[in-house]
Amino acid sequence: QNIKIIKPFCNLTGIDINDYNQTLDSKRVIDNYIIAHPNDFAKSIDSIPLQFDAVMSSHNLEHTLDREKVLISMLDKVKKNGVLYISFPCERSINFPRRVGTLNYYDDETHKENPPAFDEIIRTIKDNNFQIIYSSRRYRPLILFFIGLLLEPISSIKKRVLRGTWEFYGFESIIHARKM
Repeated sequence: QNIKIIKPFCNLTGIDINDYNQTLDSKRVIDNYIIAHPNDFAKSIDSIPLQFDAVMSSHNLEHTLDREKVLISMLDKVKKNGVLYISFPCERSINFPRRVGTLNYYDDETHKENPPAFDEIIRTIKDNNFQIIYSSRRYRPLILFFIGLLLEPISSIKKRVLRGTWEFYGFESIIHARKM
């Protein structure tokens, strides 16, 4: 939604396995919104007849069955000099405490198998002619980490993810890359 404020004439395509957290306002700004079954995620991406300046995948990969094929489909949709942003649960999240809001990978029953393998994702991205701009196996930005540290006792007692919980534990792996 904020992207359209910055670039009002951009073509915004959204694809997900379910209609998660989408408001009527957010749907109004999306030019093409696709709900795809986890088995058909790569095929749904491949069917989009466009390439994009940016592809952003926030917590999609862990819900799909053929992750490498899905990732390659996303990479193929990035124009030359375009960028990829991808985030997914880190591999160590299988050992994190169980919390409402998903802190342990297995808290979300729609997650498939184990968390995506960070090194394999990096390898696939590089093998497809992308340069890594930034990557973090366990993203822990300082301010949110400290907020999580302060709120961890409450989060632990309530068994609920609060602001900063993910950053305190380093729940997310993130990668930014540019297509060469």
